Amino acid sequence: MTNPSGGSSFTAFGIKAEAQSIAPGLHVVATPIGNLGDITFRALGTLAAAKAVLAEDTRVSRRLLAHYGITTPMIAYHEHNAAEMRPKILARLAAGEALALISDAGTPLVSDPGYKLVEAAIEEGFHVTSLPGPSAVLAALVVSGLPTDRFFFEGFLPPKSSARQERLSALAAIPGTLVFFESPRRVAAMLADAAAILGNRSAAVARELTKFYETVRRGTLNSLSDAYGSEDTPKGEIVVLIGPPVAAPVDADDDINLDRLLTRHLGTLSIKDAASVVAEETGLPRRRVYARAIALSRIEDG
Repeated sequence: MTNPSGGSSFTAFGIKAEAQSIAPGLHVVATPIGNLGDITFRALGTLAAAKAVLAEDTRVSRRLLAHYGITTPMIAYHEHNAAEMRPKILARLAAGEALALISDAGTPLVSDPGYKLVEAAIEEGFHVTSLPGPSAVLAALVVSGLPTDRFFFEGFLPPKSSARQERLSALAAIPGTLVFFESPRRVAAMLADAAAILGNRSAAVARELTKFYETVRRGTLNSLSDAYGSEDTPKGEIVVLIGPPVAAPVDADDDINLDRLLTRHLGTLSIKDAASVVAEETGLPRRRVYARAIALSRIEDG
């Protein structure tokens, strides 16, 4: 069998180090999301020792490898060529090679095409290992000031407002912090839709994490929506975080407040879903809220 890895070298902190050989298989390597110093020695050794590095954008990844003196050949693997490249990559794995998979930044498989390759490699019986490291999701979560015990990563919401609001409605009852990636061009509209659908929850917008112009703005959805709506379009990578639903101060006998909450959600949700969301928000018995939702719906229809 051929040598599974290149056994090359890398340079860090002015010191040149020889990379040890790595086992055959697919090595999923997390890379910096901005600051090139955020990489592990294990990751550098793997990138140097691999026969090839599978990169989402070789132009972006070439800067990282060059920074650390790594000369491993790169292969473009992205959503546009994935179907064509997967069989070729699997053939190299079958030949006993060690290949490294990276994304443009952060941990591979998060909002990139790596999942199908990992799935195929596992199905073929090849060894798959993860080299943990930077993640924009976790980096944003820990500086947001929002609850971290439970969170839900949604990725990118639909670009059109109607579809975006529909998806936000489906996420409304999740009892954890919501984490989104968003385009700078759409962040103001996304925050406005989130405020309309989810209410005035606590939120944060993290921009350019780990980079020189890193900023984290915290507030409510209303205040952040107003701020971004009145400013020029921001630049850079953006993560939006929205706090979990907070139980509304509704007395069990206060039908006025209950009706107000139900009416708001019935505008975008089905009777069943609206009742579930309001029951979660208020802590009221689900059966009672559902019965009131049916009654309100009949009044509107009548």
